[in-house]
Amino acid sequence: MDIKQFVYDKAVEAKKGARELGRASSQDKNKALLKMAALIRERAETLKTENDKDIVAAKEKGLTPAMVDRLLLNDERIEEMALGLEQVAALPDPVGEVTGMWERPNKLKVGRMRVPIGVISIIYESRPNVTADATALCLKAGNAVLLKGGSEAINSNRAIVDILRAAISEAGLHEGAVTFLDTPDRQAVQEMLKLEGIVDLVIPRGGEGLIRAVSENSRIPVLKHYKGVCHVFVDRAADMDMAESVVINAKVQRPGTCNAMETLLVDGPVAGEFLPRVISKLRAEGVTTIKGCAKSRQIVPDMEEALDADYHNEYLELAMSVKVVSDMQDAMDHIDTYSSAHTESIITRDYARAMRFVREVDSSSVMVNASTRFADGFQYGLGAEIGIATDKLHARGPMGLTELTCQKFIVFGNGQVRS
Repeated sequence: MDIKQFVYDKAVEAKKGARELGRASSQDKNKALLKMAALIRERAETLKTENDKDIVAAKEKGLTPAMVDRLLLNDERIEEMALGLEQVAALPDPVGEVTGMWERPNKLKVGRMRVPIGVISIIYESRPNVTADATALCLKAGNAVLLKGGSEAINSNRAIVDILRAAISEAGLHEGAVTFLDTPDRQAVQEMLKLEGIVDLVIPRGGEGLIRAVSENSRIPVLKHYKGVCHVFVDRAADMDMAESVVINAKVQRPGTCNAMETLLVDGPVAGEFLPRVISKLRAEGVTTIKGCAKSRQIVPDMEEALDADYHNEYLELAMSVKVVSDMQDAMDHIDTYSSAHTESIITRDYARAMRFVREVDSSSVMVNASTRFADGFQYGLGAEIGIATDKLHARGPMGLTELTCQKFIVFGNGQVRS
């Protein structure tokens, strides 16, 4: 197989699907999504049979139990895929929304309208449910999706895509709207990343290595976040009980996610009171590795020493870093140096200090008196998300349906000509 030609042909098919999908009504798109959900339920046994092939291969390759678990499709996860499709169908359609209209002195009316981006490529690892989730969001926003899952899930992804394309066809839409690079060949990604003018946007979902490789090789705009080094700053004006509750939740509720707290910053005037109680509680919750600065180890001596590199670390487990800062400016300077621009939170009862933190901290989500674990599209009321972007163009933070559209200018005249 000529991999270059294979990828080009698939991308062109997706482009054709995008043109037709861009004209589709909300009713047609919702019909397709609901049909997808119904077929996923009907063909659950087929999905599990194909998934078994990936599970067996993963175990033979010696993948960790955590990696094998990410691959698994059981009845519960299949139902979650179906429910996700139905939930997206129920969301408002952003396509065609006019976001502003104003009149010029010459009586021209100028406005902006939301339109699909076009062909969006999703490059992802492990979890086969991403195939359905990404398709749902792209399709509802009027975009064709070009899917490239990991080779470890190829049988599962192939079976899911077959279902999604059957539903697209039954709904009367172009099957190219859901296109799958059905090959384990890694060169397929490299070839796809060259297709500027055909593929409009790339969204990688996976580990930092994958995202950096995509970003470094793509000729196409990439929406990404490399990692989530999230901070909670306990201010001198914090309610200590609230601070303890938020810190515990931010670290232990689900430590393997990108919005979990990785570094705790504590204002110097309250560190002596707060650190011993919160460290004791964190350890009771299973946080076995806690690395602290010199000041924090003076207060809690049995912490490990934190090296500079530790403050850049996304642990993704029950481990964390701690630093005692001299004041809010010191905390914000630390965040500016070590943060991945994902999510930061301040715990304080002082309104002016809270608002200064919100204004001056430059991350995609900045919170006051809340756990970083809320940095999520569903929690923000977006209905669903396709990922979190920490860049500034064109989307930032959790990306829902609106972020999968762009805007064009629309102009209404009455015969005006420019002099």
